[in-house]
This record gives sequence, structure tokens and C-alpha cells, in this order.
Amino acid sequence: MKKIFNIALFALLLTACSESVDLSGTWKFALDPDNVGMKEEWFKKELTDTISLPGSLQEQGFGYDVEVNTKWTGNVVDSSWFKDDHYETYRKAGSVKVPFWLNPDKHYVGVAWYQKEIEVPSGWEKHPIILNLERTHWQTTLYIDGKEYGSQNSLSTPHKYELKGLSAGKHFLSLRVDNNEIVPIGVNAHSISDHTQSNWNGVIGDISLTAEPDVYISSVAIYPDVVNKKIEIKTSIVNTLNEKTKSTITNDVMLLGDKTKSAVTLSEDVELGQGANVLTSVVDMGSDVQLWDEYTPNLYNLTTTINTDGNVSIKNEQFGMREIKANGRRFEINGKPIFLRGTLECCIFPLTGYPAMDKAYWTKIYHTVQNFGLNHVRFHSWCPPSVAFQVADSMGVYLQVECGGWANVGDGGAQDEWFMAESERIVKEYGNHPSFCLMAYGNEPGGANQREYLSRFASHWQAKDSRHLYTGGAGWPYIESADYYNNAAPRIQAWGGGLKSIINAEPPKTTYDFTDKIQSIPIPYVSHEIGQWCVYPNFNEIEKYTGVLKAKNFEIFKETLANKHMGDMSEKFLMASGKLQTLCYKADIEAALRTPEFAGFQLLDLHDFPGQGTALVGVLDAFWDTKGYVTDKEYSMFCNRTVPLARMEKLIWKGFETFKAGIEMSHFEQEPVKDAVVEWKITDKSGKIYKKGSMKRDLPINNCIKIGDVEFALDDIKEAMQLTLTVSIADGKAENNWNFWVYPDVKIDAADIYITSTLDARAKQILSDGGKVMLALNRGSVKPEMGGDVKVGFSSIFWNTAWTRSQAPHTLGIYCDPNAPALAQFPTEYHSDYQWWEVTSSSDAMNLDSFPADVKPLIYLIDDWFTNRKLALAFETNVGKGKLLVTSIDFKTDINNRVAARQLQYSLIEYMKKDKFNPNTNQTIQNIESLIK
Repeated sequence: MKKIFNIALFALLLTACSESVDLSGTWKFALDPDNVGMKEEWFKKELTDTISLPGSLQEQGFGYDVEVNTKWTGNVVDSSWFKDDHYETYRKAGSVKVPFWLNPDKHYVGVAWYQKEIEVPSGWEKHPIILNLERTHWQTTLYIDGKEYGSQNSLSTPHKYELKGLSAGKHFLSLRVDNNEIVPIGVNAHSISDHTQSNWNGVIGDISLTAEPDVYISSVAIYPDVVNKKIEIKTSIVNTLNEKTKSTITNDVMLLGDKTKSAVTLSEDVELGQGANVLTSVVDMGSDVQLWDEYTPNLYNLTTTINTDGNVSIKNEQFGMREIKANGRRFEINGKPIFLRGTLECCIFPLTGYPAMDKAYWTKIYHTVQNFGLNHVRFHSWCPPSVAFQVADSMGVYLQVECGGWANVGDGGAQDEWFMAESERIVKEYGNHPSFCLMAYGNEPGGANQREYLSRFASHWQAKDSRHLYTGGAGWPYIESADYYNNAAPRIQAWGGGLKSIINAEPPKTTYDFTDKIQSIPIPYVSHEIGQWCVYPNFNEIEKYTGVLKAKNFEIFKETLANKHMGDMSEKFLMASGKLQTLCYKADIEAALRTPEFAGFQLLDLHDFPGQGTALVGVLDAFWDTKGYVTDKEYSMFCNRTVPLARMEKLIWKGFETFKAGIEMSHFEQEPVKDAVVEWKITDKSGKIYKKGSMKRDLPINNCIKIGDVEFALDDIKEAMQLTLTVSIADGKAENNWNFWVYPDVKIDAADIYITSTLDARAKQILSDGGKVMLALNRGSVKPEMGGDVKVGFSSIFWNTAWTRSQAPHTLGIYCDPNAPALAQFPTEYHSDYQWWEVTSSSDAMNLDSFPADVKPLIYLIDDWFTNRKLALAFETNVGKGKLLVTSIDFKTDINNRVAARQLQYSLIEYMKKDKFNPNTNQTIQNIESLIK
């Protein structure tokens, strides 16, 4: 009871001597584009415009309209927008639209001034006064009554100014904010770039004045010792008195949540010297201490008080009893192995153009992450605000934060010192949060001496603070002093990989993993930015951009699609390419889960990245909302704590073969499972079960847990068929499935159809006479300008062609009508699945832009949204009296072993033999010949 009374008394005393004044609201304001304000002493003049803080100047209509010569913060790799006729209409003054990223209504890079008259209450003049500016962008310089109080340039932590000697009464505060690149940390770094959040100017968090007691707590650092059930507390105290003083420090620990209770209270009498002091206390947490992890995110609150002659300073800090460490190639939380299933957050906030500062939006983000089976978020080249850590703490999400850089390091530039200083600020401000698990300098460093610099960075932090794990840079380099390695090698697709990647170069299978990529690395290996699989834009999304950033890039893509007479195809392209995108992510994630001793992955991305040319790599949009083609339940089947896996040497089978699959499990739940019942079944599309079985196995916390083998003779399959292998745990907590295809031998009888690879004289005569011709072009036969220069593969586009300088493939899979008579003998959905691998990987695209608008492909290739060409793998038309089906699929090379391609050829021919083959468009021979070299 005495302890409760003391805390209440302390709070009452603090209210009397440590008041805060909220400075949010209306401020005077002026832009200073020519940077003359300091020379002309604007800090002594009253400005005329007004603005509201917290907020940015851009969201309140200040700045300049976007023009062709707008000074963007961020590289533009594809310069075609500046010169190509294709974009001419989008370069006109007053209607400018850029395709590189979301477009702000107003843009401004430079200096802005903010002013406010403040009143210091009576009695404050005897105490230190702290001005807090939470999340500014970027450098601030403070003046009070014309006197400069210094300058700060942290991007990640609050700017705090101690105001000494202020008398009671009114004062004139002027704040200069400069959002130029103050230090060369990289124009593409998401901490400052227009690629994602926008390069905003302002202050977006708490803006307040606080009067502190003469002896006050400036910060508290908490170091959990999980093994010994203790915490070490380092309390930084400032004594502004001119003499030593005796004080009492009290640390009171409370477990938060429904079982709120006092865990322990410790009080000590101490003597404080003048100026800065650091006191160390050790608190025993008791035998029933509650640990923090993704499964049980238990949180404590530490209330630290300093009582000096009745004047009290109080600091509250949230923390968790959590130990993260590397054990060989694995991460462990509190001694248990974990697997990081992560996504990136690249500072994407389209409505505000700056990071969310409210709990609700961060709760939405992390709930979505968890619903899709993830447990980890990497903040690419930036560090989020305090609220993001608070919510992650409460939900059990593991975070990797970065010091704001994507730059050259180690060569002695100003950024070298800045990154170290920023890391110190980040750890001091956010280091107590249990969700703060990993830290890097930033993204993909450059510089001849990067390795040496980043080795010092990692070693410095390992020696100073064991609460987190450290690496040098996200992406590279490997440094021996790092706690973990973050690199791109263990993923399916890469820069420069294109059509050489396993998903494009090798027939479909699920046996590969990344063992060869990680075996030489002795520390935990987290794959860097896996996926990057694109989807066609969702034009229904445009109306959601009601804030600072507008989807004018989407508007360009929508308008150019309509100009190609395909405006009605946009949603079909979205859904079909989305299904392929999801399939590609499934392949990437399952390969990671199949890799022994793998530490985890970081997706790029679960949601869209709207910059760098427009990288539509998310199954969710930039608002973390669904696009409609995959649900969280479907996605979490292959991305979760427990995931059934199947190793299959192939997914395309001949009718006389025996299907084989090796079943295994990835299990990173809180506890092992004893005698888990694993069930499997093989079904067709109607749900008919062809075979099923079950196995009982223990599931330790690990992956690559061998369950058993499945075999199924395919002799009884008499027609082309899609089957599905489903593996589940009997309690229903985990299920996964894979489609595979069986193709019995078919005999192709062309009957009265003339099949040719060229429009020879016989083909022309048959068409003239009213016959039927299949023009099956050999690969490489299509003219470059008519589609032959389109690089076709199975997978979707990697990142986006504008940023990768047109890395192959250039297409997003196929779209077709699965009920079309032409495909009646070729089991398919409306989108690419693995049976299309043999087709798309051996085909040319045919560009039908120059054909009449009513010519529509039987099988579309979905083009890159930057070009929006009408691409076909097959189309039909009347030519004269005859009927012609044209295909650019290779139906010649090794066709007896390419059984899926052979089945498609069979289906097309069977269709042509029937009366249903009745094209409704007419073409000339010359039009058809224009396709062919």
C-alpha cells in the first residue's frame, strides 16, 4: 500500500513541476526556396502564411506543381518518359503524369520556416525546458527570440532541444526545416526518397514543451537476462544543480495485460554528481517471469522515479523478457529455434506521404502480416516511429530496423559518421522494445571500403548492446563479425537471372532448395528481398488515392490499355497475372522452407512497392488491402508456422507413370508435437478422391522433417487431367496442396486440316478454297517488331522492366477462357499454372496491335503494363473463304516428350475439326504475313 501511495504522490509532484504544453495547431509559415531566410533573419520576422502542425507542407497544398523538370529525390532509370512520343501527352504543363511512382499534387525540396508564439508558464524559468519534435524531415534549426539553439538532423528519432534561461511569459519560436539531402545517405533510401513515402517537409508527431525538475531522467535502458530472470537497468540522469545531490531511485516493474500486477519494486539511495549521471540497477524478476516472443508477447512496464528533496522525475518504459541469439545457422528466441518469415515495409503511406503515427494503422499492418503467415518485418533503409514498435511489441512481431541508408560507406564521407550517430540515436530511443530484434546500417551498400566500415559497425554494437543482432548491410557484404547474413542468393529470381532462373529454365518440380547457397555461411542466413514477382495493375485502386499521393502512374497504364482496345481486359489481366504471381511466391517460400538450417526470408513484398518505375510486386495493394485473387487463408497454407511440403521431381506426368512425392513438414510452432497425424489425398477438380492415406510422426521445432512417401499409379487415368495432392495435419491447423497434371498418350489426327509453319502456296490455296489451316509458327519466326523481341518465360515479370532495363521475361503469364471450345481437351483455369510451362517457355509472342480491334487472342500473353501490347499465343480468323488458326507455340521440338504442349496441340486440332471452329473476324493474307520474318 505504501508503494502505491508513493507512486501516486510522485505523479502528483511531477504534475506540479514537470508540466507539458502541447504546441500542435496553427503555426505561421513560409517557403524559402532560395534559402535566404537565415541571411535575411526570418527568425526575427513574423511570417504571413499559416499551416497546421503536426503535418507536412505538401499535404496542405504548399509547394509546386509537378513539371517535367521537377527535382525528384530518387533515381529515374528509364528516361523514356522525358523523350518518347508514347508519353508526350503526359508531359504537357497542367496535366503532367509520371510513371515512375505515385505522383504528389505538390512537390517541394528545400527550406521552410515554421513560427509560433509560445508562453512559458510561471515557475518554468527555474527548470530545464525540453522542446520535443517527433519525426521531422529532415534537418531542423531552432531559434527562440532570435537566438539560435542549435540544429539536429536525425531522420529516425525525435529532435529534442533543451531551452535554458527562458523567462516566464511569451516567446517567439522559429523552426527552420530543410528536406534537401543534408547528408549523402542515398536518394533512393526510403528514409528520404520520393519512390515511396515522398520527400516531405514538416513535423508529423508530438510537438511539445516540457519543464523538467532540476534532476531529471533523460533515458532508461533495460537489459533483460532471461536465463537468470533479471533485468539490468541503466538510468541516465541529468543534474542541473550546481552541486552534488542525494536522491532516491525507485524501479517498479509491472506485468501488463489482464493479469496486471506488480512484479517487483526496488528503491535505492544514490548520490548524483553535476551534469550527466548513469545509474545501474539490477532487478530480480522472480521465478514466474513471463517471456516475450511471437507466441506469447508478454510485456512489462518499468516505472523509474528519481526523488530529489520531494521533486520527482518519472520515466515509463515498455519492455519484454526476450533473448535473441544466433546458434549456428539458426536464430533462437529464449532458447527456442525460430524461422523468420518476413516482408519489407519501405515507408509506403500513400494518403499522407509520410509514416503513420497512429496505433490503428500499424495494427492493421501487423495483423495483415500475421494473417498471411508472417512473423517479421524489415524496414528497408528507414526506421519507423515509436508507435510502430509499441504495436509490434504487443503483437509479437520481429523487426529489422535500419539507419536510413542506401549509400556508399567507408570512404570517409559525412554519411559514415552520420550512420553511426543515427544508430546510437535509434538504439537509445527504441532499444527497449522486444520487437526490435535486428539492425543493419541500411540497404545494399557501395564503396571500396564498405566491408571494413560495416565490420566496425557490427562489432561496435555487438560489444555495446546484446539485446539485438547486427549485420552490416541488408543485401551485402558478408562480414565475419556479423551476427547474421542478409543476402539475395537464396531466392528463385535475381537481377540478371531472367530466363535462366530455375522457374523459367527447368521443368516444374518442387525438389529444389537453397542448400548450396547457404552451406558456406556459418551464421544465420536470411534471404534478401525474395520474390519481386509482378502483377498487372488494379485500376479499381485508383480511386483509393484520395490523399497526398495520386496514382497517376496507374492512370497512364489504364489509358494506354484502353488505347489498345483492351480496356475491358484489365481486371482479367489482374486476376490471371495475380494467380501466377501467387504461384511464384509459393515456389519461393516453399523452397526456403525446404532448405535445411535456413534462418528465414524477407519478401519484396507482401504489398505493392509504388516506386522505382512502379513495382507491383504485392498480393496486396499499397494500402495493405486485398486485390481479390488470393486470400490470407490461401496464402498462409504455404507460409506459416507449420507448413506441409511435398518434394516432387516433376508436376507433368505421362499416363503410364507412377506419381511420387516425398512429404515433409516445416514446424516452427511454440512447442513440438508428439504423434502428429499427417493425412494426404489425391483428388480431381470435382473433389473425387483417387487415393488417400495417413502417417503418424513427431514434429520437432525444425524444418525438413521427413514424414513419408506417396505413390500413385497413373495407369487408370485415361484422359488429360489436373489432379491435386493435399497434405494436412489431422487437427486442421495446417494444410497445403499442389496441382499436377497427367497426360495419357493421344493420337493427333489432323483430318482435313493443313498444318504448316509457313504461309506457303498450298496454305494460301486451301484458304482461298475455303479450307482449314493451322499456321504453327516455329520459335523465332515472328518479326521482332511484331512480338519476336518480347522475351517470354513462364514466370511473371521481375520487379519491373523500367527499373531492370527490360530484364526478361517481359510478360505476366497467360489469360484464356477455360471454357473455350479450343481448350476443351486441355485442362486449365483462366491463368497460368505449371501445365503452361512447356507452352510459354517454348513460344514467341505475336503482337496484334496493328490488326483490327476485333481480333482477340484465343490465348493472351499478358504484356508489361508499360507497353500494353495485344500479345497472343494463338488467335483465329477467316482469310478469304477459309479458316485460319495461328499459333506461335513450338509444337515441333521434342513434342512427344513435351506432353503438355502436345495436349494443347491436340486440343486445338480437335477444335478445328468441329463446326465450333467458326472465327468471327476477317483478315487478309497480307496481315498474317506481316507477323512472319
